[in-house]
Amino acid sequence: MLSDDEIGDLFAAFGPVRRKRMFGGAGLYADGLMFALETSEGLFLKADAAFGAELEARGAGRFTYEAKGRRVRLGFWSVPEAVLDDPDDLADLSRRALAVARRAAEAKRKGGT
Repeated sequence: MLSDDEIGDLFAAFGPVRRKRMFGGAGLYADGLMFALETSEGLFLKADAAFGAELEARGAGRFTYEAKGRRVRLGFWSVPEAVLDDPDDLADLSRRALAVARRAAEAKRKGGT
């Protein structure tokens, strides 16, 4: 896992990020919404179907874990390797992940899924 300073440096072009440890990893938050997930396997961005497909086309993989004998897939996709060396690209993708988080929060608030 990255240090708080490394997270701050990585997301400097995006803006302030708060980390909250959970389940052996950490949720990354901006504006009070979790837009990314950090695990021992790397960084993952929150994505809907369209954004997830775009990330997959760039070489990203979906975050999954094993629970009760079955594979669980969450709506988070790995940050493509090349993006980790491009602060502006990471900032753009992070803004898009935050937008997905905002839409999900709004839908939940309105009683949607």
